[in-house]
Formats: sequence, C-alpha cells, structure tokens
Amino acid sequence: MRTHKEREKSAALIGCSCIADITIGAFMADSVVLLRSRPVITVDVSIYLPVSINISVPQCHEGPQHLNCFNATVCLLFRGKHLPGQIELLYNLTADVDKRQRSQSSRVYFIQNGAQISLMSNELSLDINREDCQQYTAYVKKDVKDIFTAITFEVAYTLGKHVVNGHLDKDLPALTPVLRWRKGDKMAAKNETWFERNCLSDDCAADLRLHGKLLLSGLHVRSHLALGGVRNVSLNVTLSNAGDDAYDTNIYFNFSRDVFYINYWQKEEKGISCGLVDLDFLQCSVGLPFMRANTKYHLAVIFDTSRLSGENETLQFLVHAKSANPEHRLLDNKLDLSIPLVHEVDTAITGLVTPTSFLYGNSIDASRFIQLEDKECNFQPLNFTFQVINNGPSRLPGSIVDIRIPNRLAGNGADMFHIMDTQVAEGRGNCTPHRNPKPCSIPQDRESIFHTIFAFFTKSGRRVLDCDRPGRACLTISCTLGSQSKEEVVSIDVKLLLNTEILKRDSSSLIQFVTRGNVRVDGRAIEVPQGLSEDTSLVFEALHSQEPRGYVVGWIIAMSLLVGILIFLLLAVLLWKVAHTTHTHTHKTANSVDYTM
Repeated sequence: MRTHKEREKSAALIGCSCIADITIGAFMADSVVLLRSRPVITVDVSIYLPVSINISVPQCHEGPQHLNCFNATVCLLFRGKHLPGQIELLYNLTADVDKRQRSQSSRVYFIQNGAQISLMSNELSLDINREDCQQYTAYVKKDVKDIFTAITFEVAYTLGKHVVNGHLDKDLPALTPVLRWRKGDKMAAKNETWFERNCLSDDCAADLRLHGKLLLSGLHVRSHLALGGVRNVSLNVTLSNAGDDAYDTNIYFNFSRDVFYINYWQKEEKGISCGLVDLDFLQCSVGLPFMRANTKYHLAVIFDTSRLSGENETLQFLVHAKSANPEHRLLDNKLDLSIPLVHEVDTAITGLVTPTSFLYGNSIDASRFIQLEDKECNFQPLNFTFQVINNGPSRLPGSIVDIRIPNRLAGNGADMFHIMDTQVAEGRGNCTPHRNPKPCSIPQDRESIFHTIFAFFTKSGRRVLDCDRPGRACLTISCTLGSQSKEEVVSIDVKLLLNTEILKRDSSSLIQFVTRGNVRVDGRAIEVPQGLSEDTSLVFEALHSQEPRGYVVGWIIAMSLLVGILIFLLLAVLLWKVAHTTHTHTHKTANSVDYTM
C-alpha cells in the first residue's frame, strides 16, 4: 500500500492517470482489497492582456472622471482522464502582483461593490476539455509613477468540489481528482503587460529645465524681505521638457522650518498636485502620469513668512526637478531662490525733562537745591526720560541711544553735571557709566569789584548751550538696548545734578540747555525710508534771580551815597554862585539910580 501511494504521487507530478487500480486478495480468502488510483488532471490557465497600455488617452468613465482602463481576461481549462460531472476550480486574480509582494501600492485595481481592490476571487465549474473565460476591467491609478516596470497579473487556483450529476453505471463512487503539480511553490500562472512609451531616443531620455523667481506679496518690490512686514512669498516656477515624455516627474522644494507651506496655484489645470513630505520638504507631482515632450508647466507655490525669526541672514529655497527617465543634462534641473532677510524698522525717540526751568542766584533759598555730603555746592536735580519706539514692521534686534548734554560754559571750564543714576526699564539694556571726579567745582573770583559791578549792570538776555554747535564740550551717555518687538517702547531714565555755582559766574540772565538724543539701529536692521525721526531735543532753562551779591549791594549803596553827596555839593556850589551873582547885580543897579537923582 505504501508503494501504491508513492506511485500515485509520482503520477500527479508527471501529470498522468497511468496508474491502474490494483486488487489484492489472499488464497482461500473470501474478501479482497481494491486499491484505486485517483485521476490526475491538468489545468491550463490563460491570462489575456493588451500588449501595452496607453495611459495618455482615457478609455473609461466613472461619473465625471476619465480613467485609463483595459480588459484582463482569464480562461481556464482542465485535461486528463475522463471524469464524470464537473470540476469546480477556485482562483484568485491578482493585479500588479510584483508590487503587492513587495508591499508596494498596486498601479492597477479592480472595482467591486464600489471599492478598489487588487485581488479578485472567483470560481468556475468546468467540464473536461471545455474552456471557460471571465473578463475583468482593470483601472490604472491616476497617480501612477512607475511606468517602466511590467504590470504582472497572476491567477492562483485550487481544486474545489467534484460534482457528479445523475446515475453512475459503476457501483463504485467517483474519486476526487488531484491537480498536476507545476513548477513552483503554488499552482499559479502569470502574464504581464507594459505601459506604452513614446520615445524618440534610444534610452527615452528627458530634458527637464527649471526657471523661476521669488516674489514678495503685496506691493513689495524691494531686493530684501522685511521681517514681519511681508507675510507671504511666492515661488513662481516654470518647468519645461525638451526631451522625451518624462514619467513620474516631480518638483521638490527644500526650505527653512521657519516658513510654512500654504498652497499652490497652477496657471492651467494640467495635473499638478503638491503635498508636504516633511515640515521643510514639499513635493509637487507634475503632469501625471507623465509630462509630454516639448511642454511647459507654470506653478506658483505660496509660503507664509510671518514667523521668520531672522536668525539666518537669507531665506533660501532649493528647488529640484526629477523624473524616472534618464537625463544627460542635470545642471538646469536645480534652482537656488533666495532673498536677504532684513529687520526693517522705523524707530523714533522722544523725551521729557523735569523741571523745564529753575531759578538760581544768591537770593534763592538753598533748601531748593541739593547738597552732596561734604560739598558746599548747591545742585539742581534734573530728570531725563527718553523713550525709544519701534514702529516696525520688523522686530528691532538692538539699538544704541546717544544722549548729549552740554557740560561746560566754556571749552576749558569745569564740568557742570554729575550723573547720579542711569537705568533702562526692565533691564532691557545698559548704559555706559560716567563719573565726575570733581562734582563740586566753585570758580575762584579773580575779577575786581568794579568788573563785578559792571557785569551785574550789563547782564545779557539769553545764552544757548547746544551740543550741535561746533566747539561745545558735551557729556555723552551711550545706552545699548536689547531687541524690541513692533510697537514696543523702551524707556531710559537719567538722573543728574547741575552745579549752580558755575552758573552764577556767567553773565547771562537766562541759560538755555539743549540736550540731544539720537537712536541708531543695530547693523542687522535698516531704517524705513522717509520714516519717523531718530533724533529728539530737550530744552530746559536756568533763570538768574537778577539780585547781586551782598558785598556788591554794599558797594552799590556806598557808591550811590558818594555820587549823591557829590551831586548835592555840586548843586550847592551852583546855587551859591547863582545867588552871589544876583546880589552883585542888584547892588550896582541901586548905586546908578542914586547918582542920577
């Protein structure tokens, strides 16, 4: 019996039903054993496909969509020992089986109950030597990329039931047949077809050429991008193909993660689709399934630039076009579109000084002034407040504020100001320290009393001390500020003391101090043309009380008395002379009258 089984397996392998039935019996026994051989059948599978598939001309319609499709016909026939009834064959038709086995997406599909599938199952009941065929419609996916490898269809089949209808002449039941084994691990047949290609060259070489430019949104036509001022940029790209039809053509965009892809726009509907592969990588498929020879595609890709930080000096887009075809010229497949990033700002500076005026002089109560420890000088306190405003549109990375205060009455005179404190609000910057080694400097009186009295009576009206005038000695305070957002304000407070003892020696009745403030932006930023002023001026006045010193008053009184006495004596002499002259004239007149009589 073991030998019979081996013989039966061999018959299945060679595909014949040449093993006869064997009857085994024993001498003088009343029973025998019948070893029957199962029939071996051979299944012939034919898969009929078009020689090639022309995907440039859609052949089918599914609603409003135009699709590429073709017919795949499966025919089955079995041969072998005559068998009664019908043999049931179960089979699976797999489209693009090579892609499926590599876990890749199939390029063609079937439609069953509205769903797209790549494996179709069916069963047929066949009579011996009678071929039966089934036709299927296969659809080509719209986003097919690989058009160079063959599309393989496979039919894998197995034996189903053996159906016997009617009465058998023999008393023994029919045995279930076995399939003849074919070369391979499974019972299957394959056939393949190809995508039709229109090539003029031997290797179907494409010749892709990229052209493009970077445009700013709105009315911005500058050669740089103002951070915060330009919300969108557009990459206008033109792709042309001067070679054979280019299959699986894509344009790749590499860009900074600080910009964000918004959308794309195509001049005409030519089958362009774009999608993000990563946050900084965009892929646009062009001319699905292929880009025809001698054609051009115009594409605009829009990016959001409102979140650019400005850490890099340039916004760069690397654009690269590639297809599945071979190419011999690759230099014109790439573009480097870039634009400098600039912090474009409109800075302004304003200021306030308190008090705006004050009185000084010997008659002014000393309690109105401040005296430093162990110092005899009277100081007038002054508070300056400067505000630096960034009106945008970009963030200001940094700035320098220069404050210039006229510090001397004369070029070789003593310094009048003593800085007490300089602060930038909220620690947003720092200022250069200044120290007056001799804050209390009292000029020595080297002039005569007569010169002092003359100066009091000849005091002029106004004297202006302005740092913008040449030859003026000024105290300069430089403050370095940190970054400022759009419309953000940073304040600088300066507290200083003015030595009034120096002012007392001046011959002017009013001294006007003009303090200048200027803001300069960081080298990474530029000012908006025709923007707000980066300069400001603060004016405060020192008014003399117009009262002389004590000893001057004494001298004036003494000199006034002396002058009064001299005038009195002069008048007395004059009156005496007038009286004497009148008396003499009267006496002579009286004598003349007596003589006449």
